[in-house]
Amino acid sequence: MKIKEIIVVEGRDDTVAIRRAVDADTIETNGSAVNEETIEKVRLAQQTRGVIIFTDPDYPGQRIRNIVSEQVPGCKHAFLSKEEARGKNGKGIGVEHASIQSIRKALEDIKQEWIGTEEQITQEDLIVARLIGGTEAKSRRENIGKILKIGYANGKQLHKRLNMFQISKKEFIEAVEKINKEDKKS
Repeated sequence: MKIKEIIVVEGRDDTVAIRRAVDADTIETNGSAVNEETIEKVRLAQQTRGVIIFTDPDYPGQRIRNIVSEQVPGCKHAFLSKEEARGKNGKGIGVEHASIQSIRKALEDIKQEWIGTEEQITQEDLIVARLIGGTEAKSRRENIGKILKIGYANGKQLHKRLNMFQISKKEFIEAVEKINKEDKKS
């Protein structure tokens, strides 16, 4: 599987894991202190080939994703769930620990940022769906992130992602209904 875009990853081990799974070029941020030189590389990559941000499903990975996304608008995003990114021995979470199949699947399910002002899903929709403001909200957000393939996010970030990736109201409602059915089974 050949990837045209350049994939932004956190470090060398992520590059090795990506290259085991697909034929792709990467830019390594070398940690969450993303410097201006790295941002310039990402800008150039975005102009010439496009960019996919593929960071770990943890706080530092989310921080890197936010920094790059803010500095270089219009990037694509690939996400792994924490389960997919967990090491075989249970230690560590990251792209470097994911299986070849999980990496390929995440890259098949990339989401494109949308730069616009029209809000599809409101804060009120999140409250009604019990994705913010309740004891079960965190686990429901984890589930909706998996279903919609946009990764886990806190309430504010979820609202931003749903609209940034142009998740339709219909897709959102279907995902919430799926979570509600799973809750009834438990």
